[in-house]
Amino acid sequence: MRIGVITFPGSLDDRDAHRAVRLAGGEPVALWHGSHDLEGVDALILPGGFSYGDYLRCGAIASLSPIMTEVVDAANRGLPVLGICNGFQMLAEAHLLEGGLIRNDHGSFICRDQVLRVENASTAWTSEFEAGQEITIPLKNGEGGFIASEETLDRLEGEGRVAFRYVGVNPNGSLRDIAGIANAAGNVVGLMPHPEHAVEPGFGPDTAAAMRSGVDGLGFFTSVIRRTLVEA
Repeated sequence: MRIGVITFPGSLDDRDAHRAVRLAGGEPVALWHGSHDLEGVDALILPGGFSYGDYLRCGAIASLSPIMTEVVDAANRGLPVLGICNGFQMLAEAHLLEGGLIRNDHGSFICRDQVLRVENASTAWTSEFEAGQEITIPLKNGEGGFIASEETLDRLEGEGRVAFRYVGVNPNGSLRDIAGIANAAGNVVGLMPHPEHAVEPGFGPDTAAAMRSGVDGLGFFTSVIRRTLVEA
């Protein structure tokens, strides 16, 4: 299972995504934003960071990078695509996901371990979870407030396309506590928290068992690997 990780100017978490893929049993493939070649990968990850310095709007310039033409085409053909934080912003700017991300309502950058509730466990990236399951994933963003029209929000809710919801505290003012959404087909998922930072004991969130022992993020990467192998 070969999973492409696209590096944009200003990407920070691409190497972390590579490590997460390896720990899940996949082969990470480094892809460059200026290329049109997806190198035959089986899935794609748009990692977190500050692409192009977050000028204009977060993810807006990166969404026009050459490789995004191929990403959009591949996603529309059903290739699994995961956008994490800045990657989620790119997917919204590229209109692969609905809504948008704006400045946190408190005006400050936030970094914390965040509890999420899995609302949709049937996407390509969430099948290792159960609907209603609560997981802890690190969060770090300055422009993570999810917005959409009431009509769009109602449609996302009605179609089961809210993938994750914040639990306990809404860290950025996202409407209806939405932390992540999926497209109608379920192959494209975007979320603001960083699952690639919760994949290895000793380096993840604190748990009741031990400090830094949380590995809830690993399920994102094992989900897409197992699902794709089964479908193949």
